[in-house]
Amino acid sequence: MNPAFIFLMFFVGIPVIELYFMIEVGSVIGAISTISLVVFTAVLGGLMVRMQGLSTMMRVREMAGRGEVPAVEMMEGVVLLISGFSLLLPGFFTDTIGFLALIPPLRRAMILWFLQRSSVIRPAYRAEPKKRKTLDAIEGEYRREDD
Repeated sequence: MNPAFIFLMFFVGIPVIELYFMIEVGSVIGAISTISLVVFTAVLGGLMVRMQGLSTMMRVREMAGRGEVPAVEMMEGVVLLISGFSLLLPGFFTDTIGFLALIPPLRRAMILWFLQRSSVIRPAYRAEPKKRKTLDAIEGEYRREDD
């Protein structure tokens, strides 16, 4: 995908979507209620990210203490960071994305999907025992004749 297109989507497309939803919600419930709702979702999201971030950090410590590699848990920390950032941005579209990333089974499924899609994780195939090839031997005598 073209990097300029990605840049355009993040810095132009998402704010336009946010403005559209804010105008629509504001026309239904009013401007003050819309602003209050945006602030409320930012505060609630920040608290939820903090709680789940501490939980994830404790799991990382626990796994590291057992000598295991906490790869998925560390990726969960990255997703939580992105989720917290999107929840702090004003708007309903980014809040929806942020809150979806706070659902642990969905977050783990997204991480595993990403890892499989990026060829970091490949499905393990069990090797079937190889059958011994039986060689058909032809018995006979030969003699080499040099010219």
